[in-house]
Amino acid sequence: MSASRLLRIPIFPLPGAILFPRSQLPLHIFEPRYREMVRDVLEGAGRIGMVQPTAPEEEGAPLHPVGCVGEIVNVEELEDGRYNIVLLGTNRFRLIGETDMDTLYRNAEVELDGFDDEEPGPLSMTLRAEVEREAKRLGDAMRLSVDWAAVRRLDDEMLVNAIAQVAPFDTGAKQALLEAQSLDDRADLLVQLMQFQRAAVTGAEVQPTLQ
Repeated sequence: MSASRLLRIPIFPLPGAILFPRSQLPLHIFEPRYREMVRDVLEGAGRIGMVQPTAPEEEGAPLHPVGCVGEIVNVEELEDGRYNIVLLGTNRFRLIGETDMDTLYRNAEVELDGFDDEEPGPLSMTLRAEVEREAKRLGDAMRLSVDWAAVRRLDDEMLVNAIAQVAPFDTGAKQALLEAQSLDDRADLLVQLMQFQRAAVTGAEVQPTLQ
């Protein structure tokens, strides 16, 4: 049996922000503790653990058990000490526990085993079409201006993960999308969540998806 892959990393607990392997997440860093974190990370391994807190309104709230490691692939330091950074997701992780270190920000030991984060195969044509259709219906219901031609050019993984990141779902729904074992599972869940979100916006009754 191979040893577990353990990692000790700085943690950025941010409600509503999820990161997937091979996806990018732009962040504006302005709080002093997270400025310190970015400075330390840039001097070190360049990795941050993105994870959602279980109670977004509580300072120091417990963390959800699953997050994603992100590597800083772009950084802009502003004159007042703030940063604009872009993270590239590498691996999902399972939280083992927080570690007490002499920093303003939180740190944790995480395990990288337990997730198949290799590049997935394509979705079925039917499931891909369902994702695109429900995304357009939700976008129209919310009166969003979207370049749907550009959306159709995205590959399956980028399409599903991009919608999961930007859609106005609550933290529990976002977490469920992050923890979905496969891209097919995530796409199925995403379709259901978009249907319920559209119903919440329009007041329409949700119709079951036909298989």
